[in-house]
Amino acid sequence: MSAVRSDAAAGVPRLTLLVGPADDLSRLEDLARAGVDGFQVRAKAATTRELVALTRLALAAVRPHGACVTVDDRLDVALATGADGVHLGADDLAVDDARRIADASGRDDLLVGATCRDRDAVARALEAGADYAGFGPVHPTTSKTGLPEPLGVAAVTRASGLLPLLAIGGIDAGTAAEVVAAGAHGVAVIGAVWRPPDPVAAAEELLAALA
Repeated sequence: MSAVRSDAAAGVPRLTLLVGPADDLSRLEDLARAGVDGFQVRAKAATTRELVALTRLALAAVRPHGACVTVDDRLDVALATGADGVHLGADDLAVDDARRIADASGRDDLLVGATCRDRDAVARALEAGADYAGFGPVHPTTSKTGLPEPLGVAAVTRASGLLPLLAIGGIDAGTAAEVVAAGAHGVAVIGAVWRPPDPVAAAEELLAALA
């Protein structure tokens, strides 16, 4: 199937913050108010009910401020909670299956993202019906183990032009503008916001770099 959309970047956030149960969830509303427009709920060790509860907490905190919430891996949780999207890795439900199920559930507006590491993977994700590609790791990162070698900024340029790319992996205020200049639509981060003592100030620095 082909799902090329004329408004390809519509609804795809510029700054996505990955959120887990160990993060300071009391800051979610402040982060959304500061301008973070995307939150991806990721809790691989959580039970389904815990993940549902975490997603609903995030939705309640950030949706009033116009931010979107996606769920990592779990289409069922995204649909059950009314989240804005789902992000799928290489070993998760296939993008075309997720799109078909979402459409059949009356959620043809659901954002579907796919993890990609090269232009061919982005092309396949586009053909399968993805709305965006999470592209990385661009730089070395300690936020997630078992990742391949960093792809580098040039890889962003090679993969750009098909789907909106959210660059991930070692992205911070010092590197965000570089990947956007290379062709990324936006960035996804973890440590760049959650590690500093003031997550809101760190997010504001990132947003300024993306402006």
